[in-house]
Amino acid sequence: MKTIVLFRPVGPKELEPIGLSGWREFPPRLPEQPIFYPVLSEVYAAQIARDWNVRESGAGYVTRFEVEASFASQYPVRTVGNSSHQELWIPAEDLPGFNRNIVGPITVVQEFRL
Repeated sequence: MKTIVLFRPVGPKELEPIGLSGWREFPPRLPEQPIFYPVLSEVYAAQIARDWNVRESGAGYVTRFEVEASFASQYPVRTVGNSSHQELWIPAEDLPGFNRNIVGPITVVQEFRL
């Protein structure tokens, strides 16, 4: 099975349910969050975690995980900002299927705090 490595910057409120899931899935999106957007670069994820999550919640984390490539390929890569800011946009209603296609655990690879 071929996989793709993705990253997701999260704050403490999103990290807690990830841990409670056994590091296997991301929590459902809130009603005001119609898109789940994992990113393709650890550098970009760190920028978001450090510059946005820390400011909003006092801490930011970069998670790393793998997803079955065949599943991920149905979502086009979106470039937001400069060319290194690449994301997959997963509609909130597709998140349960996305979670089922995560291969292995979700791991925290970087942490930022005030």
